[in-house]
Amino acid sequence: MEPTPLAWFRGEFVPASEAKVGVMTHALHYGTACFEGIRCNWNEEEEKLLIFRPLEHYQRLVNGAKVLRMELPLSPEELVDLTVDLVERTGYRQDMYIRPLAFKSAERVANLKLHELDDGLTIIAVPFGQYIDVQVARCVTASWRRIDETMMPPRVKLSATYVNSILAKTDAVLSGFDEAVLLNYDGKVAEGSGENLFVVKDGELVTPPLTANILPGITRTCIMQIAREELGIDTVERPIGRAELYLADEVFLTGTAAHVTPMGELDHRPIADGHIGPITKALQEIYFKAIRGQLPKYRHWCVEAVPAPLAKV
Repeated sequence: MEPTPLAWFRGEFVPASEAKVGVMTHALHYGTACFEGIRCNWNEEEEKLLIFRPLEHYQRLVNGAKVLRMELPLSPEELVDLTVDLVERTGYRQDMYIRPLAFKSAERVANLKLHELDDGLTIIAVPFGQYIDVQVARCVTASWRRIDETMMPPRVKLSATYVNSILAKTDAVLSGFDEAVLLNYDGKVAEGSGENLFVVKDGELVTPPLTANILPGITRTCIMQIAREELGIDTVERPIGRAELYLADEVFLTGTAAHVTPMGELDHRPIADGHIGPITKALQEIYFKAIRGQLPKYRHWCVEAVPAPLAKV
């Protein structure tokens, strides 16, 4: 049997194509769901799948569920164990993407009262490659502003809030760019459509603070730690103006899907020489080794899974 995308759905493992909900499902109509994206990287030498920081992802999922008045049926630790079982059952021996989704599963419309609606949870595991399929990204400042915390909480991954990112990303790609950069309502740099953002200037590493309405990215914290411990560079968290990106020595994006992606151009203006800079390159190389379990110092970031010879479903 060939490896196949699987889902944990309604308490059992099923082919992802069979994990379905009805058209009356509340989350489908109103975006009443929260999710996470977890990378699972194949280590060829060890013949293991390494799930990258799943506990931190599930802890953030719990926060998103709390905002939507949902209760998850399992603890973050139990969800990690379940995820290991899921990816092992797929039989894949390649990089994968894991998508936990907590959602209001009640088949009810015209009801805006979260506390009256049933909760659902599914976890999907599928093969996954590059998210931004270029070595150096060409970016554009979005006309859409990053959502403000007074509107919807940007610190968790709510499905409804990602319409903000989807509009920005779609416009960017249709205009010939790879990614969008969103400003917040103060006109300061927030983040990419699905990534946090860092600036390098005169050897200093700078990133927007959480108060800039950004997602507290898990990859973001990894990069800050790697920069400090491996390169001796502390990260300054402060508001960043749009023009600072034009004049930066380096700019790069970070995220579970995007990894560490250098930005070579913004708004038709090259950033420095338009190529990956030395600090970005060093961080990228260390990060890629860390997520594949090749650095003992950061091995605790990875949870091991051994794929089954055949899918067990």
